[in-house]
Amino acid sequence: MKKANYQKFPYVQVETENTSCVSGWAAVTAKLNDEIQSGKKRIVIETYQGVIDAELVGHIKGAVKYDHWIDAADAFKSEEEITALTYADVTDDRIFGYITRLNIEDYLDAEKAEALNAEAKSADGVVIVYGTGASLILPEFDLLVYADMARWEIQLRMREKLVNNIGLKNNDEEFSIQYKRGFFVDWRACDRLKKRLFSKIGYVLDTNKQGQPILVTGEAVLRGLEISAKRPFRVVPFFDPGPWGGQWMKEVCDLDRSATNYAWCFDCVPEENSLLLRFGDTDVEIPSINLVFYKTDDLLGPKVHSRFGDEFPIRFDFLDTIKGGNLSLQVHPLTQYIQEKFGMHYTQDESYYFLDVDGEADVYLGLQEGINPDEMLEDLRAADRGEKLFEDEKYVKKWPVKKHDHVSIPAGTVHCSGTGGMVLEISATPYIFTFKLWDWGRLGLDGKPRPINIEHGKNVIQWDRTASWVEKNALNLVEPLGEGDGWREERTGLNELEFIETRRHWFTGKVSHNTNGIVNVLNLVEGREVIVESPANAFEPYVIHYAETFIVPAAVGEYTIRPHGESEGQECATLKAYVRV
Repeated sequence: MKKANYQKFPYVQVETENTSCVSGWAAVTAKLNDEIQSGKKRIVIETYQGVIDAELVGHIKGAVKYDHWIDAADAFKSEEEITALTYADVTDDRIFGYITRLNIEDYLDAEKAEALNAEAKSADGVVIVYGTGASLILPEFDLLVYADMARWEIQLRMREKLVNNIGLKNNDEEFSIQYKRGFFVDWRACDRLKKRLFSKIGYVLDTNKQGQPILVTGEAVLRGLEISAKRPFRVVPFFDPGPWGGQWMKEVCDLDRSATNYAWCFDCVPEENSLLLRFGDTDVEIPSINLVFYKTDDLLGPKVHSRFGDEFPIRFDFLDTIKGGNLSLQVHPLTQYIQEKFGMHYTQDESYYFLDVDGEADVYLGLQEGINPDEMLEDLRAADRGEKLFEDEKYVKKWPVKKHDHVSIPAGTVHCSGTGGMVLEISATPYIFTFKLWDWGRLGLDGKPRPINIEHGKNVIQWDRTASWVEKNALNLVEPLGEGDGWREERTGLNELEFIETRRHWFTGKVSHNTNGIVNVLNLVEGREVIVESPANAFEPYVIHYAETFIVPAAVGEYTIRPHGESEGQECATLKAYVRV
């Protein structure tokens, strides 16, 4: 195997010199003191859920020359009131909640907030209001510092019990409970406030790496987002182990060889991934969802924007079962079900593209002909109770797969990848809504059984999705579309029920593409490296390596891809996804 060339920390170059940012707490606090010296008297430090308050407060209080400090948390309702307020969205379910309609304002006690506002406005000297909701306590600020957080780093901190959810002291709760509250409630409320503040932010404070803060001007961050929205780019992938995880990504993505396994790689999930903006040689990490919020039309295109709002609707991720185990047998909710039960606008239709296989590999897809649904459900429940093993092939059809096969999995279809496959999963974005039906009798990495969702699953399983239906409607339906000098194009066959179109190009020469006003997401599925170029020189040439996923914003329009470097003269292949409109 050749040396791995997969880039784990891709970035967008904003400035060739880091004139817009400073690093380290000494420099950060000195910059804030400079602002105070220049006449800024009312300073708001707004924080996203997941910042480590002890770190920020300790350093800022210890070095910044202020006269009066106000904690926004002092205006919050009591923990009991917040628990009651959010209960309908958090629910008692271990995994699933309801997408909240709450805003940060709803967490505040009106009388307390009004009193703190009066205190801040009447105080002499320099006033600092700190915390989530600080900009609501003192909207008449002279300087707004926004301490943003990457979603993946928040999750790591939750696992290490370092942070609380908004308005609560609950860092000792198990990770799944904290994460659920973050996903369904906290992050939604924080994002709604953040979107109102973009144009008002004086500085962004990046504390994703503990003890290594970076302060960058809000103007520079917005400029970075504008640049990103008009050129191909990659978000920062993250990797995670799992009870079924494999060994392929360790080699191809150059990961820690001593790790037990890697199950997932989120290679393009803008709601979860980070975006690195580079200033000189300094990388500022921000949530990539900020780009979706701020440059929606340029990134998604007006047609996709009008259909999905400011949500990125396409997800690319890896599922590694090579020398690992089967994924859980599962099904995804239908659109009506996910809307009614969880408040999501659309569901997780998906597909499995097999980047690689280890000898023989299989996919479970669809049901056997003539099965009894009640019997299958009862056997699933009995297996969940530990009374028996589920006879998977009695009920679910198992298909052999080979490298570059692509299978479609519209919502409601029972499925999972078997062992021996390296899956590039291409799907709609609501990735948390997987109803596990059977997990092969194993435990999660925490030593506990993973939650099984038979009662949800039974409500959405499409019992007519049998082997004959799968073979006709979902199994590797490749259709040649065209060819030219050194290239050929294929439709790889996503089901007509799904809104994502996928196109594969095989090429030894230059291939012309056009976004046609719709965001494109691509992965290099064959070849060591290619180069993405603009015929109009609208962006700098961009090199992509094997298995890397990249985004081409709708605003780019025309672009070309050709073999590059080690791949010159060899056949390469890309898989492209975009929204059907």
